Formats: sequence, C-alpha cells, structure tokens
Amino acid sequence: MEFAEHIKTANVEDVVLRQPLHPPSRGTLCITGHHLLFSDREESSSRQVLLLLRNIDAIEKRMSGSSGTITIKCKDLRVLQLDIPGMEQCLNIAHSIETLSCLDSVSDTYPFFYRPTDLSLEDQWDLSSPEKHYSQMKELHERWRLSSVNRDYLVCASYPPAVIVPHSIDDDTLKKAAKFRQGGRFPILCYYHRKNGMVIVRSSQPLTGANRKRCKEDELLLQAVIDGSDKGYIIDTRSSQQAQQARMTGGGFESKSCYSRWKRLHRQMERGKSLQESLIKLVEACGDESHNMDRWLSKLENSKWLSHVQTALSTAGLLAECVERDGHSVLVHGSEGTDCSLLISTLAQLIMDPHCRTMEGFLALLEREWVQAGHPFQHRCAHSAYSHARLQQESPVFLLLLDCVWQLWRQFPLALGFSEALLLRLASQTRRRPNTLKRFRRK
Repeated sequence: MEFAEHIKTANVEDVVLRQPLHPPSRGTLCITGHHLLFSDREESSSRQVLLLLRNIDAIEKRMSGSSGTITIKCKDLRVLQLDIPGMEQCLNIAHSIETLSCLDSVSDTYPFFYRPTDLSLEDQWDLSSPEKHYSQMKELHERWRLSSVNRDYLVCASYPPAVIVPHSIDDDTLKKAAKFRQGGRFPILCYYHRKNGMVIVRSSQPLTGANRKRCKEDELLLQAVIDGSDKGYIIDTRSSQQAQQARMTGGGFESKSCYSRWKRLHRQMERGKSLQESLIKLVEACGDESHNMDRWLSKLENSKWLSHVQTALSTAGLLAECVERDGHSVLVHGSEGTDCSLLISTLAQLIMDPHCRTMEGFLALLEREWVQAGHPFQHRCAHSAYSHARLQQESPVFLLLLDCVWQLWRQFPLALGFSEALLLRLASQTRRRPNTLKRFRRK
C-alpha cells in the first residue's frame, strides 16, 4: 500500500499542542504512514510527542476563520489538541489521520514495517510455550502428554501448534472432540496444581444443539481429565438461561446424563457490547468536570465497571477454591472460550501460584493464557471509549483483567513482584499494537 496517497500535507509549522498537565507547546507537526510526530521548536525545550496513528480512537475537528483545531482522543484514553494554522492544512491533516488510523489490512499496520536492528524476535518472544510449560512440570508426564495434533492450525485456528492433553487420549480422538466444540477449541490443560495434582482445563461450548447431540470422544476426553477422582466442576461463564438459549443456535452445555461425574456451575460474566458500553460510561464519569462527588459516584455506579471487576474476581476465587480447597479439577468455558474463560483462569492462577505473581511469571502467564490461547486482540481492541463507530466485536476484556490484577495489587502489595507501572504499560501497548500480539503468536 502507498501511504503517500493519503498524505496531502506531510508537515505543518507553527502548530500549538495542548495536553492536560502540560503547558502549551508550539512547534512542527509531521505525519507519516504510521505516526504523528510533534517537535517543539523552542530553544529552551526539546519536547517531542510520537503518536502511533493506530492508537487514535476518534478525532474532532473545529474550524475558526483561517485556522482549525483537531482534538485527538486515543485508545489509551489520552486526549491531545492541535491548533493548526491554515484551514486547508487542518483539513488535510484530519483526513490523513482518519484514513491511516483505521487501516483494514493487518499487513499494513506498523508491526509489519518495524525492523529492529538489535533485537532477536525469536529470543524475546519465548517467555512461555506449551513445550516449555510441559517440560517444567515433571509431575505431569505420567498422566498428560504434549500433542502436536494442531501442528498446522488445522484442528483449531486459535490454539497453538502443541497442546497438553490426557495421556490416554490419542490425536484421532482429539480431532473428533474438536468438531464437537465451537471453533474447534477442545478441552486442553492450562494449569496443574502441584499441591494436590488437580488441573484447570479450558475449552469452548459443546455443540449439542436443540437435538442434544452427543460426542463420545468429547466425553472420553473429559473423563480422562478427572481419571482417579470422584468428580470435577464445570464453571460456565454464562447464566443457565443463556446456556439453554445457546442450544437454539447450535451451542449448548454438558448435560448431566452424558457427563455424570461433572458438576456444572453457572457464573454469568458480561462481555461484548455490554462490557464495552460499561467502559464508555466509566470514561465519561472520569471526565465529569462538575466537581460534584455525589454526581460522580452516581455515574461510576451506573457504569457497572466495578461490578464487572467484582464478578471476575469472585468467579476466579470460586475456581481457586474448587482446585485448592476442595481438591477437584475444573473445566472453564463460556461460548467461544476466548474471553471470560481466559480472564478467570488467569486470575485463578495468579491467586494460587506464587510464580505467576513474579514479573517473569506474570508475563509468561499472559503469553500462555492470552496470546497463545487465541484471544482476538485485533477485534477486541479495535476501538476504545471514544470511537463513534458502530460496535462490532470490541470488548475490553483484557483491560478488565488488568484492573482486576490492580485490585489484587492494592490489597496485597507485597504479594506481587510488579507494580501498576507494568499494568499501565500493558494496557497502553495492547491498545496501540493489538496486531503485534497476533503476529508473534503465528511466528
């Protein structure tokens, strides 16, 4: 793609940049295929602002006489204002930003043009992998094995090439079980609890449909998960009513008659449009300038964001209790198995495993449970709280995770080996470069 055709005005002099908590700066504004660069030209200042165009969520332009103002609202919730001399220049810059900030093709985004000179990608993006995870837990090897059934992503497009599955289940059985799960996401191991040998496995919903279809291979797979134990728990992140309704569209749940040793627990967790709207209301509350505490608290409550945080933490606590206190293995799924399932399995591991509370362990956990587990960052992070675009697949599930981790850090600051600085960096980088994560998952 030729980015130059979308850039009619590449740079403008005498632009004024206004940002909260910073004095106004006058300098030069430059626009490239991926970035907006502002350089302060005053001798007493060397300030520069480099903004990735992909990080822009919405812009507002206002013309006044022969000049104009562009207000840029970013996905990481920053707000910048540019006062640009010349109406034509202002309109050209606004048009370039609008076009280049929402490119449809993944291959046109910045990660595919960035060429580091002193960085080996293969070395840096290997904090965790199924192979490494499996080799570190010798206790697993008797009952669990590493399968390459998904070597070419043909069984499940959102799983890594290698997965950890019960030793007694062969690859042919896995392929048949995958056809019975939405998106091919058959149950795979994501956590082994060393204290008692119990595990957490996750998947997507079974495709039982209105006719209550069965899959013997899927039943055998789940039976092998709890082999030697009296029962296991299924935590379904939908309400019982939602699970019933899913059958009408081909989805469903594990029936008691077919999965007799599994007990199903429903814990409804919001995602999708309702969670995105909750974030929008939260940001609106934080931007309230009335200085009225009652009004602000009312807006905060109406956003329901903290209710989502509470639900996520309590569901993760339930999962941890089932494994740690009750001594039972747990299967976690909702519908697709790429959002709330990852959220609560991550939080539960953070609660139970001290290594996951170190910086290295936490980053490895995120790579294992979000990047390799197929969370669709590109779609979920396509827009943030400011965009006027129609909501499609956007949902701030990963941001909700970071908020939940922050709540744990605030309550137990000495239990975690990292601070809110890491969480803020992750939130910012995820919003700016969602395609980076997808690209490296495929490398």
